[in-house]
Amino acid sequence: MATLTHGATRVVTTDSSDTAQNLATLIGRVLLAWLFVPAGFGKIVGFAGTVGYIASKGVAMPEVSAALAIAAELGLGLLLLVGWRARWAALGLAVFVAVITPLFHNYWAVSEAQRMMQSQAFWKNMGVLGGLLFVWAFGPGGWSLDGARR
Repeated sequence: MATLTHGATRVVTTDSSDTAQNLATLIGRVLLAWLFVPAGFGKIVGFAGTVGYIASKGVAMPEVSAALAIAAELGLGLLLLVGWRARWAALGLAVFVAVITPLFHNYWAVSEAQRMMQSQAFWKNMGVLGGLLFVWAFGPGGWSLDGARR
């Protein structure tokens, strides 16, 4: 049994609830990072294609934007995965997702043939944004590098 004090609130948890919560946060971090880390590697391998795609969306300085996307997806994604500075990594990824989603999944401005796919991608990203905000608000859990430092 563990007693945690957060501000004026005192919470008593059992070992089994700690284990379940730590397992859930670990799985959540892995699944969120799974979206970003492979995408970051893919942008490195296909840098020219990434730059071309970014340019096709009218984004200024597509090479710089591609490099920033790689840093966000790969760098912050790896931090989220291992749970080191995870709250800040999640917040950085949340800002990244909030900025890129309306630029790359603007379902309101595409042809009817693309509207459903872009709408699904847009709202999926909003769900991911919600998950990232949960990590920012509540932390990465005990089974993380941040949790191990406590």
